[in-house]
Formats: sequence, C-alpha cells, structure tokens
Amino acid sequence: MSVALALSVSVGFSSCTDYLDKEPDSDVSTEAPFQNFKNFQGFVEEIYNSIPHKIGNYWETAFNWGEDEYVNPAGSHLLTRPMDNGNFRAWFGEGGAWGGSYFYHGGDEDYRSGDRMKHHIYSAAFYNIRKANLGLANMDLLTDATQEQKNAIMGQLLFFRAWWHEEVMIYMGGIPYIDQVLDGTEKLPRPTFQECAKRAAEDFGEAAKYLPDNWDNSSAGTATLGKNNIRITKSTALAYQGKMLLYAASPLATNGAQVGGGQTYSYDTELAKAAAEALGQSIELIETGKTPYKWAEYNYASVKDLTDHKQSSDNSYDDIFYTIDANCKQPGAKEAMMRGTPFSQLNAADWGFACTWGPQLDNLCQSSTINMPTANYVDYAYGMKNGLPLSDPESGWDKTHPFKDRDPRFYHDIIFDGVRYILADVKGTNHEYLAYATLYTGGAMRDETQASRTGYFEQKLVPHQANSDDKWLRSSRLACYVPYMRIADVYLMYAEAGSAASGCSNSTYKASSCSLTAVDAVNKIRERVGVDPVSGKYLSGTDFMDCVRRERACELAFEGFRFNDLQRWLLLTEAPYTEKRAASFTRVENDEWYTKNDPSEAEVKDYNLDDLIIKRNYTSKHYWFPFMDNDVYLYKDFPQNPGW
Repeated sequence: MSVALALSVSVGFSSCTDYLDKEPDSDVSTEAPFQNFKNFQGFVEEIYNSIPHKIGNYWETAFNWGEDEYVNPAGSHLLTRPMDNGNFRAWFGEGGAWGGSYFYHGGDEDYRSGDRMKHHIYSAAFYNIRKANLGLANMDLLTDATQEQKNAIMGQLLFFRAWWHEEVMIYMGGIPYIDQVLDGTEKLPRPTFQECAKRAAEDFGEAAKYLPDNWDNSSAGTATLGKNNIRITKSTALAYQGKMLLYAASPLATNGAQVGGGQTYSYDTELAKAAAEALGQSIELIETGKTPYKWAEYNYASVKDLTDHKQSSDNSYDDIFYTIDANCKQPGAKEAMMRGTPFSQLNAADWGFACTWGPQLDNLCQSSTINMPTANYVDYAYGMKNGLPLSDPESGWDKTHPFKDRDPRFYHDIIFDGVRYILADVKGTNHEYLAYATLYTGGAMRDETQASRTGYFEQKLVPHQANSDDKWLRSSRLACYVPYMRIADVYLMYAEAGSAASGCSNSTYKASSCSLTAVDAVNKIRERVGVDPVSGKYLSGTDFMDCVRRERACELAFEGFRFNDLQRWLLLTEAPYTEKRAASFTRVENDEWYTKNDPSEAEVKDYNLDDLIIKRNYTSKHYWFPFMDNDVYLYKDFPQNPGW
C-alpha cells in the first residue's frame, strides 16, 4: 500500500488502521466545504485544531530532549529517559515509552476533538497535508468570497502544507514532499533533508504572498475580531520560510550526519543569505507595527519580584507561557507567532503539567515526576548581567557567589538555593522546612527521587507557587502553553543566519530586507531583559556565532528547541552537550540568613559540576529519528535512516 504516499507515512502507518479503512475525505462533500468563505474557513479550522498542545498532550510532559533537562526516576516512562539512553526508537514505543511526547502517542488521534491528548505531530501530519492539498485542489469552487478572502484561504493552506512537513522532517530528515492529492498508487522516493526543507521554504514564501499582515485589519477577519490571535499571518509565514532556509543551510544539512564537531561552523552561505532575507522581512513587518505581534514586557522591580514573577501587564513576559487568575486566558501574550488552540486549559494545567517542576516531598507538588534543569546547562546558558558568559575571565563570576549578578533571566527561570519557595505562612506545618529552597549538597530539596538531583528547579513555564501555595488548582485559573514560534526566536534565527551568511566571520551582516544587523537583533533581546549588549570581544569570527547560540540557549530555554539546535549544529554527539551534570556546593551562611537577605548574594564554598549524572553515548545515527519498521517495509525507495 502506498496511500497518500502510504506516507500518510500513513498517518502513522501501522498504527492507524481505522483511518486507512476509508479515504480520509470520504465523508466530506465534494463541493459544500469550498463554496463560500465561511465554509472554506471552517474546513481550514480543523487544521488549526489538529496542532498539538506541546505541553498538554499527556498527564506529564517531555519535549526537552537536549542536555537541558533531567527527569527523576519516577519519569522513566517519559520519552526523555530512553532518549538519554540512545533509544530513539522509543518515540514510537519500541523498547521504551513515548510518554509525554507531543510528536507521537500511538496514533490515538481525533483531529476534530477538543481532547488535548488526541493531537500529535506524526499521527496528524499526513492527514493535514492531504487536507491542505484537497483545499488547494478545490480553490476554483470558492466563488462566494472576496479576493482578499480567497487569498487568506490560499495562504493558510500553503502554510499548513509546509508546516506539517516541517514539523516531521526536523526529526526524521527528508520525507517525500506531498504537493498534490494522491490516489494511493504513488511510491514517492525520499529526498534529502535539504531538498525537502527548500521545498517547504517555497510553500512558506508563497503563502506569505497571500496572507494578511493582521487578520483584525482584513475583511477576512472582520467576522472574528478579537479572536484572530492564532491565525497565520504574512510575518509568520516569512519567519518559517527563513527557518526552513536556515535549517537547509545548517551544518547538518550541508555536511551530513557525522561526529567530531569539526563542521559545526560550516553553513551553506547562499542559503543562509536567503534565510536572512526572509527572516528580515518578517522582522521589518514587526518593527513597523504592521503585525499583531509585539515584544512582551519584562518589568520587575527586584530579584525577589523576578523569582516570584510579580509583574502586572496585559502583555507580560510570563503571559507568553502561562496566565493565572485571568479566567484561563490563552497564553502567548502578543509575542507568540505560532500556536494552536488551547483545548481544555484547566485540565492541561492542573492535572500533571503544572506540578512536575518542584519537589514532591510531603506532597508539596502533586506529581511523582520531576523535570529539572541540568546544572551544566544553567551555567552555560545563563551568563552575567554584563552579558558575558561565566567562562569569560572578565565576567566577574565567582564560585563563592555563584548566583550573584546573573542574567536577569536566571532569576526568572531558575529556582536556586535560598529562594523563598512557598509564599504562604507554613509555620508549624509539615511544609515549614520547605519554605525556602534548600538546594545545597545535602539539603532537604536535594533528595534524588523526590526533589532536585541537579541543584536547581525550573519555573519559567509554571510559577513556583504551583505547590502548597495552590496556584495549580482550578481556582487559580492557571493556563499553560508553549508557542511553536515567538518573536525572540525569529530575531535569533536572523542573527544566526547573518553570521552564517558571512561565513561565521563577523556580526555586522545585514539583509537588504531588514534595518537590523545580526548583532542588533541579539542586542534587541538583551535590551528587553536588561542585559548589556554583546561585548566587542565577541563581534568577530566564530565567537559571535557562539554568542548567538548561547543567547538561544538562554532566551528559549526549556521551550523545546534545544535538541533540534544541537542536532542541526552537529553538536548533538559532542561533549559537553552529551552530559547532564549536578551542582555541588555547601552553604557558608546559616539558615536564618536566607530568611532576611537576598539569596543571590549568598556565599557558598566548593561550588563545582563534577557530579556527572548521565553521559549520552550518541553516534552519527542519532542525528535523525528512525522510522517505524513498517514504514520502511512498504517499498524500496523509502529507506530507513542510516544506522537504524
């Protein structure tokens, strides 16, 4: 069988037999969905509805597969654990568990439902690619619509055809690019990843020609004013075009999977220039106010306000990832550029996800699974407020005061030793000893199974008050969502493309489509959070590319990008990116000191990262996920990825 390329890779091939028993469009009228704008847009809405809730597709979550996170032993059923062990076949459940993965979950899908657990990338991709192609094939039936409305439909269909390909190929490598409605007899060969990425970039670029800058300002969006926040715009399409061109230019796509890291700065400069042009166009639309997207505000009065996320704004940095006491308002603020429907926000927050970031001691947080940042990632990604990495001798970082004067995002994203963890009065209760984070070696919160193995907790995506402060309960109306793309990502990709276009030789590259240089884009992000601009010592050679990569690690930490970044940079197999380490240190101050002083000022001794928890033994085959065996048994022109 070679359905819709049997690729429906067959909507999960062997796992979706009920889907394969009939044509996916057999219950759709051949004309009714396409005759007027309202009906046709309803046809497109199902594609939006299919987009997985990246963090809410399971009771717990697992989407950070780089060296950024460690999951405690209770999370052995999550995909993170077998990924650490090199068992990438676990993505489809072989020899391990796929738990928590937004990529696939056994093919138990219902694209039209509001059930957040029935939407996954691999299972839904080829259904939606076929749906986009059906729509494009029937555009001539759309007679009852303005030209602007027709354009909006065309743009969305082209975008989604490319987007679903993109979301699969960044893990699987090249897949047949399906740009027509197939009859089930075709046997399409696999192109290379670079060929496939360039084809997706073409569709994204074509989509941008048709999509509005802002749906609220278009006739197509007038009927849904105020509800257009997840609809695809021109700027988003251009950003994804740039992303695909940057990935096509990447060291992995240009040089092939290999170990050693020697080609990590070897990009295709012409493709990088094309990427910078597309990303630059997207940025200019944002900079000139033509889009609905704006930088989220990052205004905190003190380190304590940062750690407690005390910021009042209708477009705050926290609102990108979660909203609280706001009647489950969808997160994203005005910075999110690509996201799906929120589904059951209450369920997504209070059943599992919100409670997997802190200690389980005495039921402080209501989950046995704990996701925590690795200490080596924290020290790599979160430099100093002066903009220098901790490794720079001039940074001012001191192992006796490891938490002092750090990048403000450190205090926002990371729970470190001494932070007041429970804000309620717990005196005399069984949680009194947990009121302040005891993350030093031997501290109560360093329990290897019920607390932090690494010496840190995360609180970027969920506030630390999702503990006995009860901010995880439905009464708090906590809603959580991590966008697939936001403004900061676009600016960082532009900076990377600019560096790559110059042969990784300088930071001053500027696309003709954009008023910013590569370093300007990085400094725009730093300015927002109060970090000094890029130092002159990092403006030339590969030093600037390293700076861009660190900035991505910090700004986009724990949002699900790290694995793909290491992969495309040919660093996935290389130390120290294969290591997951814990911090060891002892306190100098007594416990009472922490109740009266800023914990970032605390003195410690013997701070080190000598405790290696996991070393991932990856080879070149780990640069791509394997296909299911039944996928590659279909026909000889659809081979398995090398090494699997």
